[in-house]
Amino acid sequence: MNKPLFDEFESVSSKAWKQKIQVDLKGADYNDALIWKTNQGIDVKPFYHADEFKSLPDVSNSKATDWKICQSINVIDTKAANLKAIDAINRGAESILFLIKTEDISLEDLLQNIDLERNAIEIKCNFLSEEFTKKLNTEVESKAKQSQVYLHSDIIGNLAKTGNWHNNLKEDHNKFESIVKKTNQTSVDLSLYQNAGATIVQQLAYGLSHVNEYLNHLDSVITKELKETLLVTFNISVGSNYFFEIAKTRALRQLWSTLASEYSINTECRITATPSKRNKTIYDYNVNLLRTTTECMSAILGGANTVCNLPYDALYHQPNEFGDRIARNQLLILKHESYFNKVNNPADGAYYIESLTEQLSAKALLLFKNIEANGGFLSQLKEGTIQRKIKESAVNEQADFETEKIVLLGTNKHPNPNDKMKNDLEVSPFLKFEKRKTIIEPILEKRLSENLEINRLNKE
Repeated sequence: MNKPLFDEFESVSSKAWKQKIQVDLKGADYNDALIWKTNQGIDVKPFYHADEFKSLPDVSNSKATDWKICQSINVIDTKAANLKAIDAINRGAESILFLIKTEDISLEDLLQNIDLERNAIEIKCNFLSEEFTKKLNTEVESKAKQSQVYLHSDIIGNLAKTGNWHNNLKEDHNKFESIVKKTNQTSVDLSLYQNAGATIVQQLAYGLSHVNEYLNHLDSVITKELKETLLVTFNISVGSNYFFEIAKTRALRQLWSTLASEYSINTECRITATPSKRNKTIYDYNVNLLRTTTECMSAILGGANTVCNLPYDALYHQPNEFGDRIARNQLLILKHESYFNKVNNPADGAYYIESLTEQLSAKALLLFKNIEANGGFLSQLKEGTIQRKIKESAVNEQADFETEKIVLLGTNKHPNPNDKMKNDLEVSPFLKFEKRKTIIEPILEKRLSENLEINRLNKE
């Protein structure tokens, strides 16, 4: 009885498995029948085996037991935003993302009665202000000794999205430097690239090159002590390619550790994840619930620190209590009923995911080196190279959608002709072109189903 259960069985090599599959295919070509050729440049095999790895992969640094449920809140009226945040926390949110458009707000009112030691607060601003940062630090220090407040300052992300600096290159960098010194934090927004149609390899490489611009600037102006504790937050959007998205999040953490080591900077990072907008639809919108659920699952299994779900009706409705509650409850179910917080590093050791992580990391690192060899991210952004590459990827993905290689159920496959949406649109769900002078071409987010939806709306 002490004999191990499987010792009597001989191990089967990957070569033997492939030979068995070849026999079962009865003459069909293995590569044509079973190899999935993806737009990431990675060929997915029908099975993965331990003997394909020279050594056991390292244990990843993520902790799925610690991921936080986040809810985003647009701050228009500070007292109303504060009450909404407290209500969300009472109903299960563990983190609040405040989206702030103007610095002319009362931080005291916004953070009133929120336990900053227990609940994480993410703050994203549409402006760049040293004075606001100073006020935030003062307010936080008066409320908590050990707070979890994260200020997102991403000047290059703003340039990429709007086509302009907040002020100008020199002033933005000076303010950015000052804010980093005050907060010991910075952030990088990769979600723009995903929502604009970039491949996963591009998202990783652009994110790495993006943050490298900051590290180059900060390397000579911050102290050794600050380097050792500097906290970088990556904001990512998660698509529906389930296993690839798990691998993407894992690869990002690995790539950051490699890059940070070169600068002798803190190799740990934070990753906040939100479902992609790119595959969401206004027709048969309840399917968005399924899409966001699997995307949140990918984020958690990949090791995201914070997951901020996208309400199923966010495309066409103003923020509302029902949509926010459903989005929050999806995460509560994943955490407390599906037990997605019980095991650390749940994707570790899965041969398929380990292989994807390794390949995505290698391809992203190669592209990153190419960008750096050709002047760096800012230079290629100004030349329009980044924008052009993303557009090429987006066009290819759009073509796959048009030919139904990419299926959005209820939209380009099995649509319900009786669905009517024209009278339900509280906000426009479509790409908006604003005529304004910009110093570079902005990177524009666009959903796959927009053209199809516009045609359907015109026929209602």
